[in-house]
Formats: sequence, structure tokens, C-alpha cells
Amino acid sequence: SSDIKSATKRDDVFDETYKEKEGPKPSMIIVWRNIILMTLLHIGAVYGITLVPSAHVLTWAWFVFCFLTSALGVTAGAHRLWSHRSYKASLPLRIFLATANSMAFQNDIFEWARDHRVHHKFSETDADPHNAVRGFFFAHIGWLLVRKHPDVIEKGKKLELSDLKADKVVMFQRKYYKMSVVLMCFSIPMFVPWCLWGESLWLGYFVPGLLRYTLVLNATWLVNSAAHMWGNRPYDTNINPRENKFVTLSAIGEGFHNYHHTFPYDYASSEFGCKLNLTTCFIDLMCFLGLAKDRKRVSPEVVLARAQRTGDGSTRNRSG
Repeated sequence: SSDIKSATKRDDVFDETYKEKEGPKPSMIIVWRNIILMTLLHIGAVYGITLVPSAHVLTWAWFVFCFLTSALGVTAGAHRLWSHRSYKASLPLRIFLATANSMAFQNDIFEWARDHRVHHKFSETDADPHNAVRGFFFAHIGWLLVRKHPDVIEKGKKLELSDLKADKVVMFQRKYYKMSVVLMCFSIPMFVPWCLWGESLWLGYFVPGLLRYTLVLNATWLVNSAAHMWGNRPYDTNINPRENKFVTLSAIGEGFHNYHHTFPYDYASSEFGCKLNLTTCFIDLMCFLGLAKDRKRVSPEVVLARAQRTGDGSTRNRSG
């Protein structure tokens, strides 16, 4: 309905009226379980790197396939479709993206989209889940190792999320999330190479499993950290998000971040469409195949006018 659309638009646009609470900040509460799990995960990933030279060439190809699939589950799925509703996806595509999203294991779609809308609405304030003002480490991974700031929880509860609740695919994934993660993030990446070309389960677990999972996580986190700190701001100098070429490459098109925070509803997340933007290419392909439609785009005139009004004067670079 139009009500759902307007609510979604409102919930991913920066809220100028929010003011941080006066007085001392609440103390950080460390979640030791998460610190231990993330440490073990990264140790496992480093060990996985040492196994890469002994992997079968088909395992390398499978690694890349799993990386791209899980990344698309975040970028084309949780981000551009479900957080921003920047295009419409058919049921088969939504099922694929939800399955791919479980392979990425970054919280279920409902929670990811809710947190992401809060991030846009209250960007770089106490109510932003990964507030980059608190430093690179916090914005990258630290926010997952401590309890959320009370304002993040408070503002998240106030969001209008009826579009997500009405999506049966989103709610099905949420209901069976743990099971879907065990299957998609760990079991399938490990068992396919073992079943089809005789790769060892050990290598299957550590390379297309843990190493691939850790790389997708860090590629996503770099959007929250590096792309809020380093790069130019051709569209809006009043916000911290930047255009960052390295993040564009690692996060398959999500590094045009100054553009994205200026125009969050644009399905391409970039002025330049498919240029260095695999996620946009994927959505375009889905539209060509009839599996997606109604891509929202900002007109070149609006982009140019905004860049001239609030940009830093730097070249709007096609390479991020």
C-alpha cells in the first residue's frame, strides 16, 4: 500500500530532529561470547588461507561462487530490496535472495533491514548501530561485540516495519533462521566440494566455509567503517559517508557511499549504474529475465543539482 511505501521512505531518510541525550554516555557492556566467537572465526579464516594452495581448482571456483552468492544476499537482498525497497522482486527471486542471505549469516533479513533503516535515519549519532564517530574499530566490528546503545534499541522499536512483516519470505527466514544458517553458511559450502569432486571435508569447512564467510563479513563491515571515513564527497559534504573505490570492489558495488546516503532509494546505489557495481548488474539481469521490476532511480539533473549545491567539488568518479 502507499502507507507502507511512505513509511519505508521516511524510515531510511536522515531525521534532522533527533538530538543526542545530554550528560555522560552509558558505559559499554562487553559481550564476551561474541568476542570469543569472532576471535575463533578469524583464527579459523587465517588457517583457511594456509589451505588455499592445496585446494582443488573447482574448490576455488566454488569459493568465488559462494562469496558472490552470499554477498548478493546482503547487497541485492537485505540492503537494496528489503531495507530500501529500491526495486520490486518476484517470489522466486525473493526466495533466492533470502536463501543467499542465510549463506551470508549477518542476522536475519528483518533484523538487518531494521538496523539499517535506523543507521540511515540516525546516521552517526548515538542511535546509529555502527556509529562511525566512535572510530574505525567500533564501526567495523566493535558494535557487534558490545550491547547496543539504548537509543539504538529505542529508535529501532519505533520504526514502521509493516512492509517486512507482510513479506512471507522474510518472516519464514526469520522463523527458521538458525537452521537455514547451519545449512547454507556452513553445511552446503563444505559438503558440495566433498560430494562432487572429492575435496576433503576439512578443507571444505575452512575455505569455502569459514574463510569465505569471514571475507564477506569484513567486506560488508568496510561499508560501515572505511566508507564512512576515507574518500571524497561529491554529493554532500554535510555527511561523513564517502566514495571509496576499495569498498566498491570488495562489497560488489556498495562503496559509492556518499551517493547512497544522499539518495538511499536509488536501486543502483551509485550515479553510474553497472560501473564496478556487480549488484546493480545482477538486479538489471533479474529485470531482463522478468524476475524484478520498478527500479527506482534518481534523474541525472537532480544528481547534478545536488552535487553542485552540497558536494565537495571533486570529480564524480566512475570508479568510486
